[in-house]
Amino acid sequence: MNEPFYFKSYDKVVGVAHNEKELEKEIMRIGSADPPCVNWHLEQGHIVAWLRYIGNNTLAEMLKGVKDYREALARIRDYWVLSENKKAKEVDRATEKRKARYSLRR
Repeated sequence: MNEPFYFKSYDKVVGVAHNEKELEKEIMRIGSADPPCVNWHLEQGHIVAWLRYIGNNTLAEMLKGVKDYREALARIRDYWVLSENKKAKEVDRATEKRKARYSLRR
């Protein structure tokens, strides 16, 4: 099990994320109340490092160099769109393979 990401502001934990969806929600929540907190974690590369730690190199690369929580949220939303498109293509390929196998049986 992976360690969660802890958002800290002056040594106080102000948020926790266990996965990418929770990370997005926490960035939105904390960013609207305390933008410097999220921006600091972005600037320091903490979020990118955690994403690599949990194995999400794609999102880590998308957030690399981002310093503003609003830009991070936009890129995370782009990531979800790309992920959904990739899943849809995989489903289409699997369907085509099933169709091809079925037509060979006839």
